[in-house]
Order: sequence, then structure tokens, then C-alpha cells
Amino acid sequence: MPRRSEFNRKHVFLDNVRTVINAGGRMMPVRILVVEDSETTRRMIRAVLQTRDWTICGEAENGLAGVAEFQKLRPDVVVLDLTMPGINGIEAAHRMSHLDPDVPLILFTLGEVDELRGAAREAGIYATVSKHSALDLIDTIESAIQERGNGNKRIQYG
Repeated sequence: MPRRSEFNRKHVFLDNVRTVINAGGRMMPVRILVVEDSETTRRMIRAVLQTRDWTICGEAENGLAGVAEFQKLRPDVVVLDLTMPGINGIEAAHRMSHLDPDVPLILFTLGEVDELRGAAREAGIYATVSKHSALDLIDTIESAIQERGNGNKRIQYG
């Protein structure tokens, strides 16, 4: 039997294979927006996330486009880079968290995670994941969904 937790009047079912949201009796894959300027890194993120039955609902090549896609697509989770043309990931996260503070924002970066702690917290970022540990992205997304279901938004570091 899968574990279950509340998720904004929806239910989240977590099992070993996939995470889905039951919205009004309909099972829907978790929808993820990827905001990353490098096509190579976006491809790698897609490959990692497609090991689960999740939907990448959109991609953006910079922070401003990411904020626009966030407004349009209303994703369940956002994975965003730190260093991008235009506005960086911290500023994009800040704008996204003003639009919907309940969506977990995950900063996926080569930057030093500890140095980002204060800025990440202020921008509403749920967690940071090093690009050197790309497979940690799966666990972080699953944790974000579960934490959100419990009403928590806390910063993790890894």
C-alpha cells in the first residue's frame, strides 16, 4: 500500500516507481518546470526525471522566461539553475514564490550550497541540489512533494 499525505486538498501517493497527484479523483503525474540555460543540462535533467513517471510540463532557457512559464503552466515543482542570462535563479525563485509560495522551488547548481543559504531562504527556495549529485534530484523532488503535503516549506542542503 503506498504512503499517502494531504496536498492542498489533493492526495499524493508515493511508491517506489512514481509520484502522482489525485486531484478530484483523477490521477495525474507530477508536473515539473525546468529552468536552465544549458541545453545539455536540461537533457540530463530530463533523463534523470524520466526515471519516474513525472511530466516535464515546460522548459525555459532563462529566469524571465521561467517566471512566465511558471505563471502560464502552474507546475507542481520547479527545478532551476542559479546562473542564467537575464535574471538569475535566486531572483526568478523570488518572483515565483510571490506568485505561488506553495510550489517547491529546487535550485540545481554548481555553486557552493552553503554560500547560498541566506539568499535561497529569502527567495523561497525549498532545497538546493548540487549538479555533481544529479541523482539526488529525485529524492529531493519526492521530499518536496511529501513536505508540501505536510504543510512544510523548509530549506534542505545537499
